[in-house]
Amino acid sequence: MFKKHQIYKRDKYNMLTVEVQGKTLIVREISDEWGEDCHTFVGRPEMMNWAEKRFRPEDFKGSEEELANIMSAFKQV
Repeated sequence: MFKKHQIYKRDKYNMLTVEVQGKTLIVREISDEWGEDCHTFVGRPEMMNWAEKRFRPEDFKGSEEELANIMSAFKQV
């Protein structure tokens, strides 16, 4: 059985989840703009590196609190 972490969910078309499958982490990003995007990482450091680039403060369209919550959720995976 895989452990699934919800990073954020705005509605059924805008969400990001992480599935932990042993050492493999699968990030599924679903948006009404882009559809589903799937990223596979071998280990947490690789996923965190991606998350820090994907959710850069200067590019994030949302509040600082929302960004902090997203990054906190990634760190708890």
